[in-house]
Amino acid sequence: MAANGSVRTIIERHNARAVQCYAQGDVDTLVSLFSVDAWQMPQNNPPLVGRGAIREFWRAAFKWGRWEFTLVTQTVEVSDPIAVERGKYSLAFTPGPDAPPGVTGFQDRGSYLAHWRHDADGEWRVVADAPVSELPLPHRVPET
Repeated sequence: MAANGSVRTIIERHNARAVQCYAQGDVDTLVSLFSVDAWQMPQNNPPLVGRGAIREFWRAAFKWGRWEFTLVTQTVEVSDPIAVERGKYSLAFTPGPDAPPGVTGFQDRGSYLAHWRHDADGEWRVVADAPVSELPLPHRVPET
């Protein structure tokens, strides 16, 4: 099995490719970076379970406008065919002419955990992707 440093290099290369896919609206290449049984957990939405759900969500979202991500890997821990990545992200969304009514541009930033697996075909793929925003909610949550 590969050492932490070489797996980190692979993950960073996959992340750079994902950033390009989001910016270009390349749903098929983006989805290929996820395992067949992947979970992607976008903010304020139910989880996207499996490549089909991830493909359907992003195919629609790419029609809404431009998605500009940055991903910065902070740590990668590897144990046999599993790796866990911790990192920071930023996002800028600019709506396009096909955005649903009421959809506005926004920015976000935060941290994420990604669970990676070395699949049988020799590729490292995302099994679970969980971002956590660092920005406050747009309205104040009542204190209890």
